[in-house]
Amino acid sequence: MTTTEAPHTHTVIDPAILYFGTPVVLVSTLNEDGSPNLAPMSSVFWLGHDAMLGLGSRAQTTRNLLATRECVLNLPSDALAPAVDRLALTTGSSPVPPVLLRRGYRHERDKFGISGLTPLPAQTVAAPRVAECPVNLEATLTASYPMGDGGVLAHEVRVRRIHVHESIRLAGTRDRIDPDAWRPLIMSFQQFYGLGPRVHPSTLARIPEHLYRGAPQSPEARPGAVAEA
Repeated sequence: MTTTEAPHTHTVIDPAILYFGTPVVLVSTLNEDGSPNLAPMSSVFWLGHDAMLGLGSRAQTTRNLLATRECVLNLPSDALAPAVDRLALTTGSSPVPPVLLRRGYRHERDKFGISGLTPLPAQTVAAPRVAECPVNLEATLTASYPMGDGGVLAHEVRVRRIHVHESIRLAGTRDRIDPDAWRPLIMSFQQFYGLGPRVHPSTLARIPEHLYRGAPQSPEARPGAVAEA
């Protein structure tokens, strides 16, 4: 008797990381001496105008964020992958934490310089924006929560002002992004990816975007609640 494996058989595995595909963000903050720090990360998600950032509790970005309570979330396009990669294995922390030393990180003070990116002044926070990134989100820290054994903190930030390149604004609108023009840089299992073409019409897209504005009072009214049901 022969058996054939089902086409959708699952296997139990235990990967060390779970980056199934999240957007890359360059977080800019100010160091104690007022110099800028720029750090790539991709443990991030948004609900409305609030975002949650997952960062190491000893990271320079975490220290800066807790001290100044503000940052800019700069979203690079897939064309900026080389610039983002130049920031890999660098940290603003000095001395370099042991866990980062074991992974090959080195201290680097001038993050804008080594990346080749250009700082721009923000309007509502002191941290700089990144000129080349098509999206700049000025944000302030509202809360921080320890995760697991405390080695990671989840930082809740509120987006205060949004800047975008005109090339990704939807033609004929004031406040909408053209998803066919916006090509975010994606991190999936330590590798850089971009988006492919749209694969299927979205039922959620029938909901006018303006209906997501405001501060919902119930989980049912929260933006994205339909997708989470």
